[in-house]
Amino acid sequence: MGDLFMLRVTMGICYATFSASAWSVNNFLITGPKAYLTYTTSVALGAQSGIEECKFQFAWERWNCPENALQLSTHNRLRSATRETSFIHAISSAGVMHTITKNCSMGDFENCGCDESKNGKTGGHGWIWGGCSDNVEFGEKISKLFVDSLEKGKDARALMNLHNNRAGRLAVRATMKRTCKCHGISGSCSIQTCWLQLADFREMGDYLKAKYDRALKIELDKRRLRAGNSAEGRRAPTEAFLPSVEAELIFLEESPDYCTRNSSLGIYGTEGRECLQHSHNTSRWERHSCWRLCTDCGLQVEERRMEATSSCNCKFQWCCTVKCDQCRHVVNKYYCTRSPGSPWSRGKGST
Repeated sequence: MGDLFMLRVTMGICYATFSASAWSVNNFLITGPKAYLTYTTSVALGAQSGIEECKFQFAWERWNCPENALQLSTHNRLRSATRETSFIHAISSAGVMHTITKNCSMGDFENCGCDESKNGKTGGHGWIWGGCSDNVEFGEKISKLFVDSLEKGKDARALMNLHNNRAGRLAVRATMKRTCKCHGISGSCSIQTCWLQLADFREMGDYLKAKYDRALKIELDKRRLRAGNSAEGRRAPTEAFLPSVEAELIFLEESPDYCTRNSSLGIYGTEGRECLQHSHNTSRWERHSCWRLCTDCGLQVEERRMEATSSCNCKFQWCCTVKCDQCRHVVNKYYCTRSPGSPWSRGKGST
Protein backbone atom coordinates (compact mmCIF):
# COMPACT_ATOMS: atom_id res chain seq x y z
CA MET A 1 0.00 0.00 0.00
CA GLY A 2 2.92 2.31 0.62
CA ASP A 3 1.24 3.83 3.67
CA LEU A 4 2.56 3.68 7.21
CA PHE A 5 0.39 1.85 9.72
CA MET A 6 1.01 2.04 13.46
CA LEU A 7 -0.97 0.16 16.10
CA ARG A 8 -0.81 0.95 19.81
CA VAL A 9 -2.76 -0.85 22.53
CA THR A 10 -3.07 0.73 25.95
CA MET A 11 -5.29 -0.65 28.72
CA GLY A 12 -7.57 -2.45 26.32
CA ILE A 13 -8.03 0.59 24.09
CA CYS A 14 -6.51 0.47 20.66
CA TYR A 15 -5.37 3.46 18.66
CA ALA A 16 -4.60 3.02 14.98
CA THR A 17 -2.77 5.74 13.13
CA PHE A 18 -2.31 5.94 9.38
CA SER A 19 -0.12 8.35 7.49
CA ALA A 20 -0.32 8.63 3.73
CA SER A 21 1.09 11.03 1.17
CA ALA A 22 -1.97 13.25 1.09
CA TRP A 23 -3.91 12.54 4.24
CA SER A 24 -4.02 10.58 7.46
CA VAL A 25 -6.57 9.08 9.80
CA ASN A 26 -5.27 9.89 13.25
CA ASN A 27 -6.26 8.32 16.54
CA PHE A 28 -8.92 6.00 15.17
CA LEU A 29 -10.31 4.98 18.57
CA ILE A 30 -11.61 1.46 18.92
CA THR A 31 -13.29 0.19 22.07
CA GLY A 32 -14.69 -3.20 22.97
CA PRO A 33 -13.83 -6.42 24.75
CA LYS A 34 -10.14 -7.31 24.81
CA ALA A 35 -11.01 -10.62 23.16
CA TYR A 36 -11.75 -8.70 19.96
CA LEU A 37 -8.40 -6.89 19.73
CA THR A 38 -7.30 -9.52 17.20
CA TYR A 39 -9.52 -7.77 14.64
CA THR A 40 -8.25 -4.24 15.32
CA THR A 41 -5.81 -4.06 12.41
CA SER A 42 -8.50 -5.18 9.96
CA VAL A 43 -10.97 -2.72 11.48
CA ALA A 44 -8.54 0.17 11.06
CA LEU A 45 -7.67 -0.87 7.49
CA GLY A 46 -11.38 -1.15 6.71
CA ALA A 47 -12.00 2.34 8.07
CA GLN A 48 -9.16 3.67 5.91
CA SER A 49 -10.59 1.99 2.80
CA GLY A 50 -13.89 3.72 3.58
CA ILE A 51 -12.25 7.13 3.84
CA GLU A 52 -10.23 6.56 0.67
CA GLU A 53 -13.46 5.71 -1.14
CA CYS A 54 -15.10 8.83 0.29
CA LYS A 55 -12.28 10.94 -1.13
CA PHE A 56 -12.64 9.25 -4.51
CA GLN A 57 -16.41 9.69 -4.68
CA PHE A 58 -16.24 13.40 -3.74
CA ALA A 59 -13.00 14.34 -5.51
CA TRP A 60 -14.80 16.78 -7.83
CA GLU A 61 -17.45 18.00 -5.38
CA ARG A 62 -17.42 21.20 -3.36
CA TRP A 63 -17.20 19.11 -0.22
CA ASN A 64 -14.38 16.65 -0.89
CA CYS A 65 -14.20 14.56 2.29
CA PRO A 66 -11.59 16.69 4.09
CA GLU A 67 -9.57 15.26 6.95
CA ASN A 68 -11.31 17.38 9.57
CA ALA A 69 -14.60 15.64 8.74
CA LEU A 70 -13.39 12.12 9.48
CA GLN A 71 -14.25 11.93 13.19
CA LEU A 72 -16.77 9.11 13.64
CA SER A 73 -18.22 9.96 17.05
CA THR A 74 -19.91 12.86 18.81
CA HIS A 75 -18.37 12.51 22.26
CA ASN A 76 -15.32 14.75 21.73
CA ARG A 77 -16.95 17.73 20.10
CA LEU A 78 -20.14 18.82 18.43
CA ARG A 79 -20.57 17.21 15.04
CA SER A 80 -22.77 18.33 12.21
CA ALA A 81 -25.71 16.18 11.17
CA THR A 82 -25.60 16.83 7.42
CA ARG A 83 -25.87 14.40 4.53
CA GLU A 84 -22.07 14.50 4.26
CA THR A 85 -21.79 13.18 7.82
CA SER A 86 -24.26 10.44 6.90
CA PHE A 87 -22.02 9.31 4.04
CA ILE A 88 -18.89 9.25 6.22
CA HIS A 89 -20.60 6.96 8.73
CA ALA A 90 -22.06 4.67 6.10
CA ILE A 91 -18.89 4.25 4.02
CA SER A 92 -16.69 3.76 7.12
CA SER A 93 -19.01 1.13 8.56
CA ALA A 94 -19.20 -0.59 5.17
CA GLY A 95 -15.41 -0.48 4.82
CA VAL A 96 -14.90 -2.20 8.16
CA MET A 97 -17.50 -4.86 7.39
CA HIS A 98 -16.10 -5.45 3.89
CA THR A 99 -12.52 -5.88 5.13
CA ILE A 100 -13.42 -8.10 8.09
CA THR A 101 -15.63 -10.30 5.88
CA LYS A 102 -12.92 -10.64 3.24
CA ASN A 103 -10.26 -11.52 5.82
CA CYS A 104 -12.60 -14.02 7.42
CA SER A 105 -13.20 -15.86 4.14
CA MET A 106 -9.46 -15.91 3.47
CA GLY A 107 -8.86 -17.70 6.77
CA ASP A 108 -7.03 -14.84 8.47
CA PHE A 109 -8.95 -15.38 11.73
CA GLU A 110 -8.85 -18.63 13.69
CA ASN A 111 -12.51 -18.58 14.68
CA CYS A 112 -13.97 -17.65 11.32
CA GLY A 113 -14.15 -18.98 7.78
CA CYS A 114 -16.50 -19.35 4.83
CA ASP A 115 -20.25 -19.26 5.36
CA GLU A 116 -21.31 -22.81 4.49
CA SER A 117 -24.68 -22.69 6.25
CA LYS A 118 -26.63 -23.02 2.98
CA ASN A 119 -24.39 -25.55 1.27
CA GLY A 120 -26.29 -28.46 -0.27
CA LYS A 121 -29.61 -26.61 -0.25
CA THR A 122 -31.49 -25.85 -3.47
CA GLY A 123 -31.18 -22.20 -4.33
CA GLY A 124 -33.28 -22.15 -7.49
CA HIS A 125 -33.98 -23.95 -10.73
CA GLY A 126 -30.83 -25.79 -11.80
CA TRP A 127 -28.56 -24.63 -9.02
CA ILE A 128 -27.65 -25.41 -5.41
CA TRP A 129 -25.72 -23.59 -2.73
CA GLY A 130 -22.09 -24.64 -2.32
CA GLY A 131 -18.55 -23.35 -2.40
CA CYS A 132 -17.24 -20.65 -0.07
CA SER A 133 -19.72 -17.83 0.50
CA ASP A 134 -18.28 -14.72 2.12
CA ASN A 135 -19.23 -14.64 5.80
CA VAL A 136 -21.08 -11.33 5.98
CA GLU A 137 -22.76 -12.31 9.24
CA PHE A 138 -19.39 -12.31 10.95
CA GLY A 139 -18.23 -9.12 9.20
CA GLU A 140 -21.43 -7.36 10.20
CA LYS A 141 -21.09 -8.46 13.83
CA ILE A 142 -17.54 -7.13 14.18
CA SER A 143 -18.27 -3.92 12.28
CA LYS A 144 -21.26 -3.22 14.51
CA LEU A 145 -19.27 -4.00 17.65
CA PHE A 146 -16.40 -1.65 16.83
CA VAL A 147 -17.95 1.17 14.79
CA ASP A 148 -21.16 1.58 16.78
CA SER A 149 -19.21 1.58 20.06
CA LEU A 150 -17.52 4.82 18.92
CA GLU A 151 -20.85 6.59 19.33
CA LYS A 152 -21.16 7.86 22.90
CA GLY A 153 -23.95 10.38 22.40
CA LYS A 154 -27.60 9.89 23.31
CA ASP A 155 -29.26 12.58 21.21
CA ALA A 156 -30.73 12.89 17.73
CA ARG A 157 -27.29 13.25 16.17
CA ALA A 158 -26.09 10.02 17.77
CA LEU A 159 -29.22 8.20 16.62
CA MET A 160 -28.62 9.44 13.08
CA ASN A 161 -25.02 8.19 13.17
CA LEU A 162 -26.07 4.73 14.36
CA HIS A 163 -28.72 4.54 11.64
CA ASN A 164 -26.22 5.46 8.92
CA ASN A 165 -23.68 2.99 10.30
CA ARG A 166 -26.29 0.29 9.79
CA ALA A 167 -27.21 1.58 6.33
CA GLY A 168 -23.56 1.14 5.37
CA ARG A 169 -23.59 -2.46 6.56
CA LEU A 170 -26.81 -3.14 4.67
CA ALA A 171 -25.10 -1.79 1.54
CA VAL A 172 -22.48 -4.53 1.83
CA ARG A 173 -25.25 -7.15 1.79
CA ALA A 174 -27.18 -5.42 -1.00
CA THR A 175 -24.20 -5.39 -3.38
CA MET A 176 -23.14 -9.03 -2.93
CA LYS A 177 -22.90 -11.11 -6.11
CA ARG A 178 -23.91 -14.70 -6.76
CA THR A 179 -21.07 -16.60 -8.42
CA CYS A 180 -21.67 -20.03 -9.96
CA LYS A 181 -19.68 -22.98 -11.29
CA CYS A 182 -21.09 -25.41 -13.85
CA HIS A 183 -21.24 -29.18 -13.40
CA GLY A 184 -22.35 -31.82 -15.89
CA ILE A 185 -21.28 -34.25 -18.57
CA SER A 186 -19.06 -32.68 -21.25
CA GLY A 187 -19.59 -29.22 -19.80
CA SER A 188 -23.38 -29.35 -20.22
CA CYS A 189 -23.89 -27.26 -17.08
CA SER A 190 -26.91 -29.33 -16.07
CA ILE A 191 -26.44 -28.19 -12.50
CA GLN A 192 -24.64 -25.22 -10.97
CA THR A 193 -23.08 -24.72 -7.58
CA CYS A 194 -23.35 -21.10 -6.41
CA TRP A 195 -22.06 -18.97 -3.57
CA LEU A 196 -22.20 -15.32 -2.54
CA GLN A 197 -19.22 -13.02 -2.93
CA LEU A 198 -18.53 -9.47 -1.83
CA ALA A 199 -18.72 -6.86 -4.55
CA ASP A 200 -15.69 -4.75 -5.31
CA PHE A 201 -15.56 -1.90 -2.79
CA ARG A 202 -15.73 0.69 -5.58
CA GLU A 203 -19.17 -0.69 -6.47
CA MET A 204 -20.17 -0.27 -2.84
CA GLY A 205 -18.94 3.32 -2.94
CA ASP A 206 -21.03 4.01 -6.06
CA TYR A 207 -24.03 2.42 -4.34
CA LEU A 208 -23.70 4.59 -1.23
CA LYS A 209 -22.98 7.73 -3.29
CA ALA A 210 -26.35 7.18 -5.00
CA LYS A 211 -27.89 6.83 -1.53
CA TYR A 212 -26.22 10.10 -0.53
CA ASP A 213 -27.69 11.89 -3.55
CA ARG A 214 -31.20 10.97 -2.44
CA ALA A 215 -30.63 11.04 1.34
CA LEU A 216 -33.68 11.85 3.46
CA LYS A 217 -33.97 14.75 5.86
CA ILE A 218 -35.64 13.52 9.04
CA GLU A 219 -37.60 15.52 11.59
CA LEU A 220 -37.53 13.69 14.92
CA ASP A 221 -39.47 14.01 18.15
CA LYS A 222 -36.68 15.00 20.55
CA ARG A 223 -38.67 13.93 23.60
CA ARG A 224 -38.91 10.37 22.26
CA LEU A 225 -35.21 10.43 21.45
CA ARG A 226 -34.25 11.41 25.00
CA ALA A 227 -36.43 8.65 26.39
CA GLY A 228 -35.69 5.93 23.85
CA ASN A 229 -32.21 6.32 22.41
CA SER A 230 -29.28 4.60 24.04
CA ALA A 231 -25.95 4.41 22.26
CA GLU A 232 -24.94 1.83 24.85
CA GLY A 233 -27.25 -0.62 23.12
CA ARG A 234 -25.51 0.25 19.85
CA ARG A 235 -28.81 0.11 17.99
CA ALA A 236 -31.15 2.88 16.96
CA PRO A 237 -34.67 2.35 18.37
CA THR A 238 -36.72 0.65 15.68
CA GLU A 239 -39.67 2.92 16.41
CA ALA A 240 -37.65 6.05 15.52
CA PHE A 241 -37.81 5.49 11.74
CA LEU A 242 -40.14 3.84 9.30
CA PRO A 243 -38.97 0.45 8.03
CA SER A 244 -38.90 1.89 4.51
CA VAL A 245 -35.91 4.12 5.37
CA GLU A 246 -33.89 1.37 7.03
CA ALA A 247 -31.35 1.15 4.19
CA GLU A 248 -31.44 4.88 3.31
CA LEU A 249 -29.01 7.57 4.44
CA ILE A 250 -30.65 10.16 6.67
CA PHE A 251 -29.61 13.60 7.90
CA LEU A 252 -31.00 16.24 10.26
CA GLU A 253 -29.42 19.51 9.06
CA GLU A 254 -29.00 21.13 5.66
CA SER A 255 -25.45 21.37 4.38
CA PRO A 256 -23.60 24.68 4.82
CA ASP A 257 -22.16 26.70 1.95
CA TYR A 258 -19.10 24.76 0.82
CA CYS A 259 -18.12 27.40 -1.74
CA THR A 260 -16.89 29.88 0.85
CA ARG A 261 -14.13 29.35 3.39
CA ASN A 262 -15.47 29.19 6.94
CA SER A 263 -12.81 28.41 9.53
CA SER A 264 -15.28 28.06 12.39
CA LEU A 265 -17.03 25.24 10.52
CA GLY A 266 -13.84 23.74 9.15
CA ILE A 267 -14.82 24.53 5.54
CA TYR A 268 -11.96 25.30 3.19
CA GLY A 269 -13.98 26.69 0.29
CA THR A 270 -13.25 25.96 -3.37
CA GLU A 271 -10.72 28.72 -4.12
CA GLY A 272 -7.52 27.06 -5.31
CA ARG A 273 -9.18 23.73 -6.11
CA GLU A 274 -8.31 21.96 -9.35
CA CYS A 275 -11.10 21.11 -11.76
CA LEU A 276 -11.38 19.17 -15.02
CA GLN A 277 -12.02 20.79 -18.37
CA HIS A 278 -11.83 19.31 -21.89
CA SER A 279 -10.70 16.02 -20.31
CA HIS A 280 -11.00 12.71 -22.13
CA ASN A 281 -12.31 9.52 -20.55
CA THR A 282 -14.15 11.39 -17.81
CA SER A 283 -17.78 11.31 -16.76
CA ARG A 284 -20.22 14.09 -17.53
CA TRP A 285 -20.21 14.99 -13.83
CA GLU A 286 -16.42 15.35 -13.84
CA ARG A 287 -16.44 17.41 -17.04
CA HIS A 288 -18.75 19.92 -15.33
CA SER A 289 -16.53 20.24 -12.27
CA CYS A 290 -15.14 23.66 -13.30
CA TRP A 291 -18.64 25.08 -13.44
CA ARG A 292 -19.58 23.47 -10.11
CA LEU A 293 -16.42 24.32 -8.19
CA CYS A 294 -15.51 27.65 -9.77
CA THR A 295 -18.15 29.45 -11.82
CA ASP A 296 -21.15 28.60 -9.64
CA CYS A 297 -19.15 29.63 -6.57
CA GLY A 298 -18.38 33.06 -8.00
CA LEU A 299 -14.83 32.19 -9.04
CA GLN A 300 -13.08 32.17 -12.39
CA VAL A 301 -11.34 29.26 -14.06
CA GLU A 302 -7.63 29.83 -14.51
CA GLU A 303 -5.64 27.74 -16.98
CA ARG A 304 -2.08 26.92 -16.00
CA ARG A 305 0.46 25.29 -18.29
CA MET A 306 2.77 22.97 -16.39
CA GLU A 307 5.65 20.72 -17.29
CA ALA A 308 5.17 17.07 -16.37
CA THR A 309 7.54 14.11 -16.57
CA SER A 310 6.46 10.59 -17.45
CA SER A 311 8.04 7.32 -18.60
CA CYS A 312 8.27 6.83 -22.36
CA ASN A 313 10.04 4.78 -25.04
CA CYS A 314 10.02 1.75 -22.77
CA LYS A 315 11.98 -1.28 -23.97
CA PHE A 316 12.21 -4.81 -22.66
CA GLN A 317 15.76 -5.99 -22.07
CA TRP A 318 16.71 -9.65 -21.76
CA CYS A 319 16.50 -10.75 -19.05
CA CYS A 320 14.38 -9.40 -17.39
CA THR A 321 14.06 -5.66 -17.06
CA VAL A 322 12.17 -2.83 -18.69
CA LYS A 323 14.05 0.41 -19.26
CA CYS A 324 12.30 3.67 -20.05
CA ASP A 325 13.27 7.20 -20.93
CA GLN A 326 11.88 10.13 -18.96
CA CYS A 327 10.01 12.46 -21.28
CA ARG A 328 8.87 15.95 -20.49
CA HIS A 329 5.66 17.37 -21.82
CA VAL A 330 3.39 20.33 -21.15
CA VAL A 331 -0.03 19.76 -19.64
CA ASN A 332 -2.88 22.17 -19.07
CA LYS A 333 -4.48 22.25 -15.63
CA TYR A 334 -7.41 24.33 -14.41
CA TYR A 335 -7.93 25.96 -11.03
CA CYS A 336 -10.58 28.04 -9.29
CA THR A 337 -9.31 31.56 -8.60
CA ARG A 338 -10.80 34.81 -7.45
CA SER A 339 -11.07 37.54 -10.06
CA PRO A 340 -8.55 40.34 -9.35
CA GLY A 341 -10.19 43.10 -7.35
CA SER A 342 -13.54 41.35 -7.12
CA PRO A 343 -15.28 40.64 -3.79
CA TRP A 344 -15.88 37.05 -2.73
CA SER A 345 -19.12 35.81 -4.19
CA ARG A 346 -21.13 33.44 -2.10
CA GLY A 347 -22.14 30.19 -3.84
CA LYS A 348 -25.28 28.13 -3.54
CA GLY A 349 -24.01 25.83 -0.78
CA SER A 350 -24.71 22.45 -2.31
CA THR A 351 -21.96 19.91 -2.76
